[in-house]
Amino acid sequence: MKIALLSRNRKLYSTERIIEAAKNRGHEIMVIDVLRAYMNIASHNPTIHYKGERLEGFDAVIPRIGASVTGYGTAVLRQFEMMGVVSLNESVSITRAHDKLRSLQLLSRKGIGMPLTGYASKPDDIQDVIKMVGGAPLVIKLLHGTQDIGIVLAETQKAAESVIEGFMGVKADIMVQEYIEEAGNTDLRCIVIDGKVVAAIKRKAPKGEFRTDLHLGGKSSLVKITPEERSTAARAARIIGLNVAGVDLLRSNHGPVVTDVNSSPDLRGVEEATGKDIADMIIANLEKLQPGRTRTRGKG
Repeated sequence: MKIALLSRNRKLYSTERIIEAAKNRGHEIMVIDVLRAYMNIASHNPTIHYKGERLEGFDAVIPRIGASVTGYGTAVLRQFEMMGVVSLNESVSITRAHDKLRSLQLLSRKGIGMPLTGYASKPDDIQDVIKMVGGAPLVIKLLHGTQDIGIVLAETQKAAESVIEGFMGVKADIMVQEYIEEAGNTDLRCIVIDGKVVAAIKRKAPKGEFRTDLHLGGKSSLVKITPEERSTAARAARIIGLNVAGVDLLRSNHGPVVTDVNSSPDLRGVEEATGKDIADMIIANLEKLQPGRTRTRGKG
């Protein structure tokens, strides 16, 4: 196969591993900085151009699109889809995953466990929203944050009111969630490929921190997940429409709750903790996908 890998930085661990896995399996792969791609949106002959040349002959595309470039990145991916190129994760599902509120609404509709979550746009409603999620301590999240950036733990009512007012004052879209204290500042990262959990790790926040992301100093370790946790992660990925996903869970007193469904999960922590070749699994799955057979056709 000839594969397009949409990534803004070819030196990232995950990007390098996917390139290595694709070449080891005999495929040709090209890394494309999605912001350098540009499009001719024609009725019968849609094309993509890159650094002065037309991109053509691709069989598959692997999108690694960050939240900061969702709009343009998914537009480029849609163009590939219009050209009949099969995508590891479809543009619609990536847009859903990057919209944290939308993804939680979809999961809620299907009965997936999640933290109590509030959303409002006016300062007058702050106190009621705080009450809605059980009061302080609580977690305040930017809707379009990534790698745990833009996530704040407010330990008191006053702190929560101040932080929310501050975000609202700069027109930032936020949601407010209950703090799952019993999780002990740890979470589970489950890698789902084609509807199955193929690997799982426990991530623990560093001392003095509650955020578990490995980029912020969190530590990963091998973990055995329960059948309920396995089912919850697989269902969450399927509901969002992702063929490959990183699903984050917290262990609460009332069962596993989903905090995030990531369309471009980092591979380093999972591969190092589990010893599994996740990149190879991704390419092996890509080989099975068929153009035109989508998970999200006709759905928003």
